Amino acid sequence: MGRIDDLANRYVAEWAPLSPTGATYVGIAGYDDQLDDLSPDGYAARADLVRRTLGQLDVTEPETEAERTAKEAMQERLGLELARHDAGETTSEISVIESGLHEIRMVFDLMPTDGEEAKANVATRLNRFASALEGYKRTLREAAADGRVSSRVQLVEVAKQCDVWVDPEGDNFFHGLVERLDADGTLGAELRKGAAAATAATAEFGQFLRTELAPVGREKQAAGRERYELASQYFLGAKVDLDETYAWGFAELARLEADMRIVAGQIAGPGATVDEAVAALDADPARTVRGKEAFRDWMQELADKAITELNGTHFDIPEQVRRIECRLAPTSDGAIYYTGPSEDFSRPGRMWWAVPQGITDFSTWREVTTVYHEGVPGHHLQVAQTAVRADLLNRWQRLLCWVSGHGEGWALYAERLMDELGYLADPGDRLGMLDGQALRAARVIVDIGMHLELEIPADNPFGFHPGERWTPELGWEFMRAHCRVPDENLRFELNRYLGWPGQAPSYKVGERIWLQARDEAKARKGADFDLKEFHRQALDLGALGLDPLRRALARL
Repeated sequence: MGRIDDLANRYVAEWAPLSPTGATYVGIAGYDDQLDDLSPDGYAARADLVRRTLGQLDVTEPETEAERTAKEAMQERLGLELARHDAGETTSEISVIESGLHEIRMVFDLMPTDGEEAKANVATRLNRFASALEGYKRTLREAAADGRVSSRVQLVEVAKQCDVWVDPEGDNFFHGLVERLDADGTLGAELRKGAAAATAATAEFGQFLRTELAPVGREKQAAGRERYELASQYFLGAKVDLDETYAWGFAELARLEADMRIVAGQIAGPGATVDEAVAALDADPARTVRGKEAFRDWMQELADKAITELNGTHFDIPEQVRRIECRLAPTSDGAIYYTGPSEDFSRPGRMWWAVPQGITDFSTWREVTTVYHEGVPGHHLQVAQTAVRADLLNRWQRLLCWVSGHGEGWALYAERLMDELGYLADPGDRLGMLDGQALRAARVIVDIGMHLELEIPADNPFGFHPGERWTPELGWEFMRAHCRVPDENLRFELNRYLGWPGQAPSYKVGERIWLQARDEAKARKGADFDLKEFHRQALDLGALGLDPLRRALARL
């Protein structure tokens, strides 16, 4: 093991005590009874570790090509993490999907719960929840006093999430968690005490957001160009021309919708509109699953089938990765997401769905492509395979490195790949994939347009409000016109974009860069290009920014 790998492994060892919540997320044992210090001192300590590590990286030379890639990956990631901290983003940003609150709430979803020790850890964490939120309030107050505060709309929306999480008629999250653990005696009492304390702290935090922070929150949700450029680079691991990308989004959405009209004719007859095809698919009882649990089981069956059929043919899937769990999240905010396995694989990779309240029927034609995105060959193959590669990747690469453009771009590329491989030959399933791609293309337009408050092109292919400037209201109108997603899900989507600038385009822009990287590899290799080998080599590099990815692939 070389000096870069030693440095990377030491970083993980020092990081875990500073981020015990993060340690649980990535499956490092020994920290499940602790929560992150969300006070200003806690954020400063984590930033100091990043700063010191970057200084050490600058004076450490790689000994192998693999270490060169690892060094570039660490410098790119940690450099942008520090830039965001120094700009005040990490200590002030709070949105419907990302904040210190969300991190310490969601960690309970991944904690071990079998046995007395595991349940005692849950009890301890629950009883520390209020203290963690008090520290977080101090951080947010300091940031607001310095003029750095999230938008008023986002703060109010997160307060509403707090309401739902603690509502006995809503998610009732903490009490529901304790009920499922079914512990009695002293341990049961500690768990119930912790659930009551965490519930009260969450409700109080919602009130803090409403009454103290929201009144000083930004009126505009738009990030502005300077903040957006940093956010975009962070989520992509690459610098892109935002104005060119915005224009490309219109062209890409028009291309996808032209394909959708062709498929619509295959489903509902020549000349049928996409909406007519959607109506025909939704009316087909063979394409509807009723009940959340039945839908989870459907996802599990399809995910398992994909692993079985792709292994040994298009990918060589390590044994530890051949298991995935599909789960219903204990909340109802509409998110669909993947969580990776623990370091020792005792906890497998998991596909989660936070089903909105009131939704009981599920259209399978929409979600076949989602299973491929979250499972194999998407996130599960990429993330879990990286965790296996201890012979090729250091501990930081395996556990801590995540770049949205790389990961989400790969998962979207994986959906398209499954179409290329014939897994979306059914016109309904293919329409679902195209509709998902269209959603991602539409949000390239809307995310960049709203946050930069750009002018809508006069010659845009949809005749949509030519010459006007983007607002959240126009963003909703555009998404509603171009996405076949239930209003409950779409409202969450739009709130997410407005509160998390630069993240939503990383899917489609990331896929674009993955496709460009594949084309570049084809051009370099010529007749020797092999798709399976390209995928193996690319995934064996681990997660890294998309600019470092292209450089690393060019050296292979």
